[in-house]
Amino acid sequence: MNLQPLLTTVGKLQTALQTKAKAKPEYRFYLLYDKLYRPDVLTLAYHRCRSKQGAAGVDGQTFADIEAYGVERWLGELTKELKDKTYRPSPVRRVWIAKPDGKQRPLGIPTIRDRVVQTAAMFVLEPIFEADLQPEQHAYRPKRSALDAVKEVQGLLDRGYTEVVDADLSGYFDSIPHHELMQCVARRISDRHLLHLLKMWLEAPVEETDEQGRKRRTTRNKDEGRGTPQGGVASPLLANLYMRRFVLGWKVLGHEARLNARIVNYADDLVILCRGSADEALATMRSMMDKLRLTVNEKKTRRSALPEDTFTFLGYTFGRRRSWRTGRSYLGPAPAASKVQQLCRNLSEATDRRTCFMVAKDKVRTLNHMIRGWANYFCLGAVVGAYDTVMEHTRRRLRRWLCLKFGVRTRKYARFPKQYLHEQLGLIQLRRTRQSLLWANG
Repeated sequence: MNLQPLLTTVGKLQTALQTKAKAKPEYRFYLLYDKLYRPDVLTLAYHRCRSKQGAAGVDGQTFADIEAYGVERWLGELTKELKDKTYRPSPVRRVWIAKPDGKQRPLGIPTIRDRVVQTAAMFVLEPIFEADLQPEQHAYRPKRSALDAVKEVQGLLDRGYTEVVDADLSGYFDSIPHHELMQCVARRISDRHLLHLLKMWLEAPVEETDEQGRKRRTTRNKDEGRGTPQGGVASPLLANLYMRRFVLGWKVLGHEARLNARIVNYADDLVILCRGSADEALATMRSMMDKLRLTVNEKKTRRSALPEDTFTFLGYTFGRRRSWRTGRSYLGPAPAASKVQQLCRNLSEATDRRTCFMVAKDKVRTLNHMIRGWANYFCLGAVVGAYDTVMEHTRRRLRRWLCLKFGVRTRKYARFPKQYLHEQLGLIQLRRTRQSLLWANG
């Protein structure tokens, strides 16, 4: 399907909403709900969700099921529900995702039906609130990324902001209070039907399946009046809106100027860079988070003073580095050791003996995809050491895999020299790509 006409008409709607929001910071939008079930908005929302695939929700419905049923028919029925205001969200399916530290984090999976409606709502809401989000906030925003946040931290270090409060919030997404969050939304939105829709998503039950296959539903969010499920399409915007309270308050209350302390934020990751006032900034941050009903994780929140100390933000460890060109020391980022180790573990799993059935060049393509994806993010600062570690580990694991595949019992790695791995099998060489990557000459 040609989506260009839909992109054009929905883009015009979004431009109009954002232009008005920027021109009138105090304006409240009161006629938005009907935009959700506009044919172009809802159809584009479906295809946006379709492009991302994703697992089925509690109803088990997949995109293949919808297409067999008929997309136009399915969207028509959904349009009628929204128009008649009989739409009700389904419970959110919860799964647990392993974290690098061995712990698990919850991930909410709404049904496709709910994901499509949430995406339609975000088409309408994001342009309005994008005009209000602060420049210190980098997550889930157009033309911004985690790498932009990393660069912002580097820029502040270069300007002498070398005392750092590395803040950690306990379960930020699960802790956001509904009443205060809805106040943030209502500051701009007065359409009661859209506000009711957002409230229903926040209070949707959560369904989990235990090890015996038994399903259990809980209503913790509704009972406690807090939390927005990670994984929901609306959650990133809502999380940004609530964090905006802290970021804006930091400036409006005069803490930024008084303490000479700047914030850099990405979702629930937060650092405050200061010039000699980190202790007071830390105390002030704690007080503000308490008023926002958010919990500071005291075990993970710490104060650092560079260059003696280091701190890690968004997978990069900032500290003293030495230029390989001039030998001079400087403050800068490098891929965190834990991120290098995690990639090496993933590469080890990808070269397990159970995958020896694969064609060698197909295996190398898989490894290249993993390495290239990792290096596309870890491309700032002093990357050479990390790249060398990754490549050495990859070559060692690939040689071992080739020995297993071809029955070389004596592990004669000499049969698979470096030149063969790179030139014959096509294994990527990160050191050769670093010149084209940002800041990768540290």
